[in-house]
Amino acid sequence: MSLLHWFSNERLNTEDLWIGGVTLTSVQKGTLYICATPIGNLGDITLRALEVLKNVDLIAAEDTRHSRKLMDHYGISTPLTSYHEHNEKGKTQELITRLEKGESIALISDAGMPGISDPGQQLIRLAVENSIKVSVISGPTALINALLLSGLPADKFVFEGFLPSAKNDRRKRLEEIGQEQRTIIF
Repeated sequence: MSLLHWFSNERLNTEDLWIGGVTLTSVQKGTLYICATPIGNLGDITLRALEVLKNVDLIAAEDTRHSRKLMDHYGISTPLTSYHEHNEKGKTQELITRLEKGESIALISDAGMPGISDPGQQLIRLAVENSIKVSVISGPTALINALLLSGLPADKFVFEGFLPSAKNDRRKRLEEIGQEQRTIIF
């Protein structure tokens, strides 16, 4: 039986899973986990992310329908709640309250790392301001993948994020950053 097959069929007991002689850490109560998710290939998820997603009390997902595919693929039955740009303002305090009561929550986006051009920055900021433990579960991020695939210099770069959608605002912003010498990622 492959490790991933075993993982998808069993609730993880971290005492039983050793990677390179190191036991994966268990999920801690009252912690916000920022979990990277695959960018197109469901196999591009870390074992630690799977452990967290299986063992937290709640997963806050950008699109629960999209995230359900990932959860079903790995047999993860953790409850999902939506957390996206349209409900982020109202939902953030609800999630903070749950964290303060000792629940563990994983924050995921549709693909890549939450909080980077995706919902989540408001929740992360408020968690930090309220001294709630925050843990990043590394994994895929479109930002770095795009930089590496571009062939442009990667030793110094700036992440601009999304440009304004209005033509005049976009033109103005491009003029403002036009003299930047470092690689710019949009």
